[in-house]
Amino acid sequence: MSGQARMALCATAATLMAACALLPLVDQVSWFLQAAVLLAIQTGVGAAARRVPLARPLTVTVQALVTLMLLTLVFAREHAFIGMIPGPDAFIRFADLLEQGTQDVGRYAIPAPLSDGIELMLVGGVLVIGLAVDVLAVTFRSAAPAGLPLLALYSVAAGLSDGAGGWVWFLIAAAGYLMLLLAEGRDRLSQWGRVFGGARRGPGGEPSGPVAPVRAGRRIGVVALGIALAVPLALPTMNGGLLDPAGTGVGTGSGGGGTISAVNPLVSLRDSLNVEEDRTVMTMRTSTGDLSGTYLRIVSLDDFDGTTWKPSRRNIVAVPNDLPTPAGLGPDIRRAEVRTRIAASDSYAQDWLPMPYPPSGVKVDGNWRYEPVGMTLVGDHGQTTRGATYEVTSLDVQPTAEQLASAPEPPSALQREFTQVPDSLPGIVSRTAREITADAKNPYEQAVALQEHFAVTGGFQYDTEVQAGSGSQAIARFLRDKRGFCVHFSFAMASMARTLGIPARVAVGFAPGTAQADGTVTVGLRDAHAWPELYFEGVGWTRFEPTPNRGSTPTYTQPEVPSSIPDLPEASRPSDSAPSAEPSTSASCADQDRRLQMCGGALPLDPGSSDDGGRPWYRTAGWTLLVVALVVLPLLPMLWRLRRRSVRLASARHTGAAPPGALGRGRGGEGGGDGVAVTTLAVEPDERHAAEVAAGHVLAVWRELTDTAWDYGIAPDDALTPRKAAARIVRLGHLDDPTTRSVHRVAGAVEQVLFAPDPHAEAGLADEVRRLRGALRARAGRRTRIRAVLAPRSAVRAVWDLNDRWLAMKGRVATGWAAALARRPFGQQSG
Repeated sequence: MSGQARMALCATAATLMAACALLPLVDQVSWFLQAAVLLAIQTGVGAAARRVPLARPLTVTVQALVTLMLLTLVFAREHAFIGMIPGPDAFIRFADLLEQGTQDVGRYAIPAPLSDGIELMLVGGVLVIGLAVDVLAVTFRSAAPAGLPLLALYSVAAGLSDGAGGWVWFLIAAAGYLMLLLAEGRDRLSQWGRVFGGARRGPGGEPSGPVAPVRAGRRIGVVALGIALAVPLALPTMNGGLLDPAGTGVGTGSGGGGTISAVNPLVSLRDSLNVEEDRTVMTMRTSTGDLSGTYLRIVSLDDFDGTTWKPSRRNIVAVPNDLPTPAGLGPDIRRAEVRTRIAASDSYAQDWLPMPYPPSGVKVDGNWRYEPVGMTLVGDHGQTTRGATYEVTSLDVQPTAEQLASAPEPPSALQREFTQVPDSLPGIVSRTAREITADAKNPYEQAVALQEHFAVTGGFQYDTEVQAGSGSQAIARFLRDKRGFCVHFSFAMASMARTLGIPARVAVGFAPGTAQADGTVTVGLRDAHAWPELYFEGVGWTRFEPTPNRGSTPTYTQPEVPSSIPDLPEASRPSDSAPSAEPSTSASCADQDRRLQMCGGALPLDPGSSDDGGRPWYRTAGWTLLVVALVVLPLLPMLWRLRRRSVRLASARHTGAAPPGALGRGRGGEGGGDGVAVTTLAVEPDERHAAEVAAGHVLAVWRELTDTAWDYGIAPDDALTPRKAAARIVRLGHLDDPTTRSVHRVAGAVEQVLFAPDPHAEAGLADEVRRLRGALRARAGRRTRIRAVLAPRSAVRAVWDLNDRWLAMKGRVATGWAAALARRPFGQQSG
């Protein structure tokens, strides 16, 4: 393997090893395999361009163009010409994905779901870093500066992660960089000549020879890597800074601006509850006089992986004028209609729209989409709540304890989805749930028992200073320590409910705000809250409140439920003409899916993403090969011409003059190189072979000279003798005297080979051709120079060569068939 090839492989390996630090950031690793394949193609293109060889800037340009086309194929092929040539629409798609990815990075807890935006940021980032490393270390042969992009890649990953296992990723990244440096050192040492072996010790223990530089370099690298790992352990640490994960994240300075992201409750909820100043984020007016149930719900977290709760990927649709009846809400449940007008402050920018649950209608300006399962509104194309004013019509559902206790079994599809718990969930969670609910007779009594245990009887204390925690043991630690805030209580109760077979999820939003003298209600950062929602057939998703000293206990979970609520005007009960709980869908939609509002032409919440495990590998491989083919095909004339010139001139450079008399004119045989006839030689066999080789090299140089002139507009004339052809090139090319002598020197060498009685080959002819090419290039215009490189006229010889080979093959086949038929008996030839 050549030194350049080894350096290219090491650069690719170093990039992938540094990219391993990004693996903990997302919950899937498919992006890493995709990045590895694309990076390998990018490296291969660079290796091919350097082997041609191309100029360094041109090599980098080709790699960058191929990288852009690969990214277009994978992420924006629907918006590109023939699926891979990016245009304005493709770049708009890239911008949208990058914006989405930026929002998702701040929106989700680690590990985040692999949305298309995050995937583009990961794969594109690895390819950009890989290109920078390849350019510095291989193309410009300077491996040391290549550590800067590798350090940038690792630093971004380390800054976004929570630091778990950080030393492992640093060790892997550092080992990759060290491997790259050693590969460069080996390549440089190989150019000095033979490297002596390691030092040997004499009888007295003294060194008797030099130490191998490669071995010494490896030892130095290992020691430096060990020091880099050990020294930070002895240094004092510093807290704070831009990448500090414990920062508040709700603004800079006292009363400064900022946002709250409620989708990552493990961080943002605790930060909001601990702010020094309770900044108002929303002001609202409502038609109800009882604020105890006026929770502003942002999003529901229904995907539990044992570490945290997060929202599932759901379909979204355009916001309907009248929202459908909530899933599971039956006609016998008492309800009242509430109208609420909400104004968000300019400092509050949330992707989801806070609304009372369940909403039946919403009037809001901007780009909003509706997610039917959670009955939430999500901003589209960067839409947020900043400064928004909107009106929500919602239902105040008022079930009784008897109705909840007698609720039938939920639909099987819903129960399967919302009762899933991972195997990593500690066994103490389910055991504690069974102990708490041992005396309960039905799911409703189990839910009430869980709520009372956390809020009243279990000895739990509300404490916002407790770390939110992460990992599979977080809930077990909370049950043991009995201290936490709303995140701990809601997560624990929802997890326990699922272990009991009760469908459960966690809602995130704001608890009831504070009434003001002017009739408005203010909602501040400290009102941020999380609570569990449990599903009961006939009632739907029902709020519970396990957090002590927060929110309000629902009336339907208290021992005595009032028969009426005079503060709320009762809405008319639904009749046969009232909107159905099921959306208008085709008959093929299952009942369970209708209940979940999952039928109809919905659009994915993460545009372009799907839950089918990704696109098939063979399709990606096929598209990748097609992209590579379409990139390489237009460059084939240039690549063929560069390769042919390199072979012709290299052969001439390594061939000296043949001995006098070694070249002679014979009787019309063949033996020339590059398609030119060469006479046979009436000499001894060894001398004849050497003469044929030398003659072929001379004629190859002549062919390169005429092809170079052809590329710059001087078409060859095979009817002329070499001397007349040289004079024609000099006349049409307006060549100066030194270049004229070079052309005639090559022509004279060809005449010596073909016609002299005692010919001899000359050395240094390749330099004469290079001098001609430089002179023609200096006199040509820009368009002619570009065409001579990218679309050389003489490249048509490749087509002629293929045609000659095809005709020769056909001739051999025909001759073989004729010989076979001639050997057959006469009577069988017409059989």
